Formats: sequence, structure tokens, C-alpha cells
Amino acid sequence: MRSPFALFGKLKQAVTAAARSDQRFADLTAHVDRRLDDLRFNQGLMLAALNERRESRSLQDFEFTVFSQWGEDGILQFLTRVVPIKHRTFLEFGVEDFMESNCRFLLMKDHWQGFVIDGSPDHIARLKASHFYWKHQLTAVDAFVTKDNVNALLARSGFDEDVGILSIDIDGVDYFVLEAITAFRPRILICEYNAAFGPTRRISVPYDANFQRTKAHASNLYWGASLAAMTHLAASRGYALVGTNSAGNNAFFVRDDLLGDRLDVVTPEQAHAWSTFREGRDAQGNFTFLSGEAQLAVIRGMPVVQVETGVVEPF
Repeated sequence: MRSPFALFGKLKQAVTAAARSDQRFADLTAHVDRRLDDLRFNQGLMLAALNERRESRSLQDFEFTVFSQWGEDGILQFLTRVVPIKHRTFLEFGVEDFMESNCRFLLMKDHWQGFVIDGSPDHIARLKASHFYWKHQLTAVDAFVTKDNVNALLARSGFDEDVGILSIDIDGVDYFVLEAITAFRPRILICEYNAAFGPTRRISVPYDANFQRTKAHASNLYWGASLAAMTHLAASRGYALVGTNSAGNNAFFVRDDLLGDRLDVVTPEQAHAWSTFREGRDAQGNFTFLSGEAQLAVIRGMPVVQVETGVVEPF
């Protein structure tokens, strides 16, 4: 592998030449993307090898990032090592262009087969034009996922119901979409949760098939469901919460019959983490940089549904 210094020395020379031609600049950008991916991938191989020596029972101790956003690559390397996997298949939706996603490292390193969905045709077009799409067993579909169409969309994967991983991240009515999925029993389930809803209440935004986070509330903080709500739903399907990431947005569940002796079952109160990232906005779209419980005040009074009773009440 070329050294990073040689790579970026070559890049500096190429940028000057590429400025003369839009097409050459586009080609250069694609070339740089491939080389940067090579560097990240090879770093991931080393981190994965080091992680195999860890004896911890906390998912957060296994975190590292290659193509994931917050350390999910490392967590999934651990989970897929200790959870028996019959079929190396994953379903992931809400992936944008899949450049940053939970399952991409598994696809490329461990040769999993994937089926991904995103609501933007532009995102899916970029994915299909990527340097890695043709190299791996990956199918991408552009569709806006709802509770009414999710089973039909996932059925297009052709996967056995005993799929390895299901990952849901649509920043919206995730609870109701997961509740609607009946055709698959993933061995590992990844669900995004909204830390701003707190650690104990079993609540979600009310169902709206057209829900869009950026339009629902100017703060960008009103979306999804609480960790307690997602855990309640997962438990009703035979899944146990085994931890969350340290960034405070993704929860990991394992099917009860596959827990083994390397995983601890935790409660939402034990696992909940306030999000470390500060993505809240004001009415003008500027970052407010609120963190922790300060986020609660911004969406106070917005309607939420108690998932056990169906009662809608102010947050």
C-alpha cells in the first residue's frame, strides 16, 4: 500500500492539473475517494484484529469507526463474533448514499450480502455509481419507507427470514416501521433512539406516513422514539437490549435464543446515554449547541404517543 504521504503528494500535483477540466476534477475526486477508503479500510483491519483481544462485556469498549458514524463498526465486529450468524445478510434503511453506514464495513471486510433503502433517488444513484457498489453483493433501492410498505420493500431482498442484521435509521417514525416488520427475524437488531426523550418514558412521535424530521420541528430534535419504547417493542418480539453506543443514538438488541455467555442484558435506564453530538437548531436554522437534558425544553409540549396505550399527550 502506498504511504499516505506519497498519496497526498500525488494529490497536490493532480489538483493543479485537474483545475483545467471539470471532468478531470471529477475523475480526481473519485480517485481520492477510493484511496481514502483504502486507508480507512486497512486501518479498520488493524482495529478489528486488536479488538479480538479485548475481554470487556461493554459494547462501548469495542467501538471504532471505519465507515460508520459513531463507532458501530467496532461494535458489530464484536457482536457478529459472539452471536452465531447463519446467513451473512443485512437489511439497512435510512442509509443516504451508504458512504457512512452501520453495515458497510461488514460488506467489504467480511463479505456480507446487503439490501439497503433510502428515500432519495439522488442518494441511491450516487451509491450505485460508487467505486465499491459493483464489487460487492449489495442491492440498493430508492423508496420512502412506511409501515404500510416496509414488508413488501424488504421482501425484494430475497433474503431468508433469519437475516443476520436489521438496522433502522429513518429519523422519524422508526418505532411504527419496526412494529410493522413481520417477515424477518434478524439475529442482531440496531435501532436509532432519540436521547432527548429521556431514559424512562416509553414514547414516540405519533405515526405520520409522511413524517420528515426537518419539517416536524425547527429544532431538528423532535423525531423517533425513546430507548425505553424501542426496548419495549424489541422485548415483545423476543429481543434483549445488550447496549448502546457512547454517542447516545444507537441501541443494539440480540435475539433471546442467541445471547450466549458473552453478552449482558441491560435496562434502558442502565444503557441510556445523552447524545454527545449537538445538532439542535433555532428557527433560523442555526446550531444552538444544546446538549443533555437542555434539549428537552426545546421540544416541550410537542405531541408524543405512549406506545403501550396509544394515548397522545404533550411531551
